Amino acid sequence: MQKSGKPSCQRVLADGGKRRLQKSPSCVLPLDAKPSSDKTSRLKAHQRPPSALLIVRNDTPSPPMSNLKFGNKKLPNAIIVGVKKGGTRAVLEFIRIHPDVRAAGTETHFFDRNYDRGLEWYRSLMPRTLESQITMEKTPSYFVTKETPHRISAMSRDTKLIVVVRDPVTRAISDYTQTLSKTPDLPSFQELAFRNQSLGIVDTSWNAIRIGLYALHLENWLRYFPLAHIHFVSGEHLITDPAGELARVQDFLGLKRIVTDKHFYFNRTKGFPCLKKPESSGSPRCLGKSKGRTHVQIDRDAIEQLRDFYRPYNVKFYEMVGHDFKWE
Repeated sequence: MQKSGKPSCQRVLADGGKRRLQKSPSCVLPLDAKPSSDKTSRLKAHQRPPSALLIVRNDTPSPPMSNLKFGNKKLPNAIIVGVKKGGTRAVLEFIRIHPDVRAAGTETHFFDRNYDRGLEWYRSLMPRTLESQITMEKTPSYFVTKETPHRISAMSRDTKLIVVVRDPVTRAISDYTQTLSKTPDLPSFQELAFRNQSLGIVDTSWNAIRIGLYALHLENWLRYFPLAHIHFVSGEHLITDPAGELARVQDFLGLKRIVTDKHFYFNRTKGFPCLKKPESSGSPRCLGKSKGRTHVQIDRDAIEQLRDFYRPYNVKFYEMVGHDFKWE
């Protein structure tokens, strides 16, 4: 209790406490207020208790906000270039579990549709990565686009390329099934696949058929990249042995084998492997509804005709890559 007649000036501190200031008129001031008395304002610095004022001083300038973000946006070190309906989304989702991989979330279509926007635009689409991390993207249409190999090699001949391939007949049916789900009035598969089915003449101008001519597309890529820079993933084995396929992908990318069989379980409803749920998540991660979709039924004779058509192309492809995918 203060005695009447002995006024004192108290300054409210940041923690709510109060301190007596010597030779001051009676007052209670907030932290940032100035004493109204001229006598008080002339107090010398050494007469003021250090704890009476809250002074925060930082002579070091704050770093720019951009520096507070980790890593930089880099052009991709590796690209999943194909093929559509081969399993490219699965490979991307599975490999990005790896802590040393960061990937663009959507297909950029830079080298086939947006090339005129320039490399800096392309770089802006990439995630931030640390020096030790690999930047990736996937756009399956790259593999069948004539200009793409030259354009990627112009960016960097050291780019690593991943191609997910699948039995071309099954792939074509899957492609048609997806398109039919979006365009219900589409002509039948046989109408689109054959110029003359009775004669077995296949229409290679139909994109669903053309994509499966892997040997022809690969010839174009080998003009710009050595085979050692291209890794082929079996779309069939990706379903039956995802850990085995991902082990080979990690080896190709120069990564430690961190993604293993402990990350997968087989979803019998979808007929496709899913990722086991992370500890921080409440549910496992499966691919979208469009993955594992039931294929439309195609006439058996049409399927056999297509197998006969693709056989010589498949054999040539096996010879080019040094691996028999056994698509029969």
